[in-house]
Amino acid sequence: MVFDYADRIFTIGEELEEALRFRPGGRALQLRVGVADAVPKAIAYLLLESALAMEDPIRIVCREGKLDVLLADLAIHRLDIIIADSPMPPNVDVRGYHHLLGECDTSFFATAELARRYKKGFPQSLDGAPFLMPGEDAAVRPRLLRWFEKERIRPQIAGEFDDGALLLAFGDAGAGIFAAPAAIAAQIKKQYGLVEIGKTDAVREQFYAISVERRLTHPAVLAIQSAARDNLIVGSSRAGN
Repeated sequence: MVFDYADRIFTIGEELEEALRFRPGGRALQLRVGVADAVPKAIAYLLLESALAMEDPIRIVCREGKLDVLLADLAIHRLDIIIADSPMPPNVDVRGYHHLLGECDTSFFATAELARRYKKGFPQSLDGAPFLMPGEDAAVRPRLLRWFEKERIRPQIAGEFDDGALLLAFGDAGAGIFAAPAAIAAQIKKQYGLVEIGKTDAVREQFYAISVERRLTHPAVLAIQSAARDNLIVGSSRAGN
């Protein structure tokens, strides 16, 4: 009975906290979001900017880090959601739910100089080409490797990067060709002046919202979900642990 009362008190406390954070009256809503470091910054912004555009004022508290660290913060309610490039890991002792926001094709980018050499004959032109590989934490990495193997492409791996922003910086400097979600191709070409040398639908990039809720209810999170429908091909949701 004591444990039942304790659970109930804890639940009431959570409900009160939620009510205070969502309460109208001019005070900004707060969205505490974790962004897995494998998620491209432009994708994170593409989704989060919709929350900033809400009619009600909102304050975003954004944290970036490894997915396992962010999940620990989610479990103790330091975060409302996590934006990740993979679903809930099966071996994590955190009760949570992943919601597939959407997915898109993968595009390949290079400087104009590299594009002149490797754009023609894509994707076979990537064989032997300098390539910048995402790190082991990136969900797209094994998909890229399987696609290379299927197409019998053996690029020259010029570097591996856990940090997507660092990978992009090396790509912008001409160190190699790199892959990125097709959903942000326009931003990459405009901001960095890079060339899209090809695209494949055989390597899909997926993005998830991970929360402790089976159903998403935070107004800002619902805005993010709506933005994903506009910018990505939307999928479904399913439970994690």
